Amino acid sequence: MTHDIDPDPLRTLYDAVLALRQQPPDNSRTARLMAQGRARMARKVGEEAIEVAIEAMRDDRGAVVMESADLLYNLVVLLADLGIPPDEVMAELRRREQAFGIAEKLPKTEEPAAAAPAPPPSQKRRKGAKG
Repeated sequence: MTHDIDPDPLRTLYDAVLALRQQPPDNSRTARLMAQGRARMARKVGEEAIEVAIEAMRDDRGAVVMESADLLYNLVVLLADLGIPPDEVMAELRRREQAFGIAEKLPKTEEPAAAAPAPPPSQKRRKGAKG
């Protein structure tokens, strides 16, 4: 039996993650990950990105596909926790395509579309610094 691939699988995954957050089943790995907090979710994104890079260096195409799926899954979980729908990320890709062409990465001199606010002064001080 074959299944049609959803035209927007990232959005489908995002919506499923949001639903799990509302009513997490006991046996859900996604719910457990979200319960561990944003720092754990962010670490998982980093771990999966490293695994993609390692498999690419090994020239293992199948493993790169599988690890890439893991990376996208963990990124979607993190985005859901941050309240950032995949549509926002896609809109940024479209903006970059229009400005720089599809194969270009955002130049380092370009301001991000929505820069994060600076941390409050109390968080900028180093440990032991007098203020």
